[in-house]
Amino acid sequence: MASPVNTPTEQEQYAFRAQKQLGIVRGAPSYEIVPGLSSDVPTRVYLYSKDGSFFAYAIPGSVRIFASDGHKPLRELQIPNAIEINFSPLGTFISTWERVVKLEDGSQHKNLRVWSVATGQEVTSFTQKSQEGWDLQYTPTESHAVRQVGSDIQVFHPSDWEKGVVDKLRVEGLSSISLSPGRNPRWQFSSASARSVTASYLAWKTVTSPLKLQGAPASIRIYSLISLRGAPTCQKSFYKADQATLKWNALGTQVLLMTHTDVDKSNKSYYGETGLFLMSAAGNFDCRVTLDKEGPIHDFAWSPNSKEFGVVYGYLFWSNNSSDIPSKAVLFDQRVNVTADLGSQPFNFISFNPQGRLVALAGFGNLAGRIDIFDRRSLGKVCSIDAPNTSHCEWSPDGRYLLTATLSPRLRVDNGIKIWHCTGTLLHVHLIEELYQASWKRGLVEKAPPFPNLLPVPPSPSPTVLANASTMPTSNSQTCRAYRPPGARGLATPSIFKREDEGGVSHTPTNGASTPPRNGSASNVHPNNQYNNGGNKQNGVRQRHVPGAPPAAATSPDADARKGQGRRKRDKTRKDNEEGAEAQDNAPASTTVANERPANIAIRGAPVGSVEMDSPALETPVIDGLDPVAKKIRNLNKKLKAIEELKERVQKGDRLEATQLKKIEAEAEIKKELKGLGAAP
Repeated sequence: MASPVNTPTEQEQYAFRAQKQLGIVRGAPSYEIVPGLSSDVPTRVYLYSKDGSFFAYAIPGSVRIFASDGHKPLRELQIPNAIEINFSPLGTFISTWERVVKLEDGSQHKNLRVWSVATGQEVTSFTQKSQEGWDLQYTPTESHAVRQVGSDIQVFHPSDWEKGVVDKLRVEGLSSISLSPGRNPRWQFSSASARSVTASYLAWKTVTSPLKLQGAPASIRIYSLISLRGAPTCQKSFYKADQATLKWNALGTQVLLMTHTDVDKSNKSYYGETGLFLMSAAGNFDCRVTLDKEGPIHDFAWSPNSKEFGVVYGYLFWSNNSSDIPSKAVLFDQRVNVTADLGSQPFNFISFNPQGRLVALAGFGNLAGRIDIFDRRSLGKVCSIDAPNTSHCEWSPDGRYLLTATLSPRLRVDNGIKIWHCTGTLLHVHLIEELYQASWKRGLVEKAPPFPNLLPVPPSPSPTVLANASTMPTSNSQTCRAYRPPGARGLATPSIFKREDEGGVSHTPTNGASTPPRNGSASNVHPNNQYNNGGNKQNGVRQRHVPGAPPAAATSPDADARKGQGRRKRDKTRKDNEEGAEAQDNAPASTTVANERPANIAIRGAPVGSVEMDSPALETPVIDGLDPVAKKIRNLNKKLKAIEELKERVQKGDRLEATQLKKIEAEAEIKKELKGLGAAP
């Protein structure tokens, strides 16, 4: 059973940014664009605050801040070239980043600036050259802010920016830091010399990409934010790690680390080798996540309850080897025990809804764009969604809706947004040219209505679904299909091209042959005496079969052979007549010689001496359309024409090669030979 219909409120809104348009769209049933937010200049970026109370976007010259409720303008910060913006967790501050420029007075350009949302005043600024990891990281309560400067980790108190750096830690070769969520912040970092990655214990984490030092392992370290200079609470080293991706659970008590190497030394994967590790921030547990099949790790994600996580891994193809089935999705608990196996399909994306009740598995990028939604309680599949060309997929804050978008520059055609219900119903379609960004309005999970025990009933779709029905993908129950040419689509698939699990014929070894044997056996012939590759064979002669055309009448092999021979003879006669007429015009004196040919000249298909000269059909046999004399005259005329072209090049001042000069010297001999054949040069 399903619960009563749940209709999105006006707060269930999403925002989008295109080349010539910026807007916020209200929820069902209206799906209207909020007026007053349009911009006459291209927008560079937009962002909601974490709790969804503020909405800001950057344009050349300024950054504008609005209240999400009522969409009233609050502040406009005069920043000339802001490229990145970010809110602090409570929305107290907003950070902006510009590209570093050289100032005329020679001073450093402080391109990272922190502003107060309430007053619009700049509270502090820094010089930040790299765009990656440009912003400060805050604790959830904004009691501390952390920033990496080279090999140093600097700590600030946002309540009093004027104090500057209140604590500092130096780590040689530090590459990046990241702050953990939750009430107990922790952080992690990595150093160049030790190739380490560190995660902080109280609310902040630092992730450091392992450095490329010969023989030196990569490492991750977890520190407590309170005792910054104390010993790490947890640390681990890795030898197979060129890059690292880290994800904390919502409580900040455990962290997943995926290591990645640029080269797979076993030569099993072109994209390198991956590994997944689970570590406890308290240091009482760390373990490698053991996977039961080979292949790369495509995606992993924590459940919002912080008690389990999902991993999608394996190769993304089918093969005759049963172990090489597509990627697999598995759920693990806090102790890396398998709690659920969601099956094997070509997926590379996993996402829990904010309430942890539903799990979305999808195959994006170069895959078909299929999304399967599972109920975490029953582990049953709720629905399948066909969303091809999807670049972005995101759950709504209440966990009932999915937003999929096709963005530029990933794809510059069919850009737009689609809103789906968690039961698979398409509710809204919004097509936008050159769409760059799309997202739900952010909100705190505790403020969203609880997810019902029974799956909610979808509301009525908007009129845009029917208006764009012609562009919607059709449902397809097959996961992987072989390519079929347009003329063969809509017809029954020959059994020889089906897999065995789809009712196809059993595999027969062909000793390396690229096509099945054509011996007319029952396993290789279509029921209508038609070959599986689109041809048929009648009385030993193969004929072409056009899909959808009526079957051709049966003919004997002799009739088919005569038909093909007559067609070739007509084409050859037509060509010979055209070339012969041209030769007659150019060399009339050669006609008398052409009629004087021996009676035993060889004709294709007949032995020498077997052709009677008084036969009407063979009265003037020719070879290649001309008799030998006429053919010789034609070739000589071509040589004279080439010589004339070379002479013109000499007159223009071009430099000729030795072989070309010899051709010009042979002009007299060619003219003499033409005169001997009775043709004027």
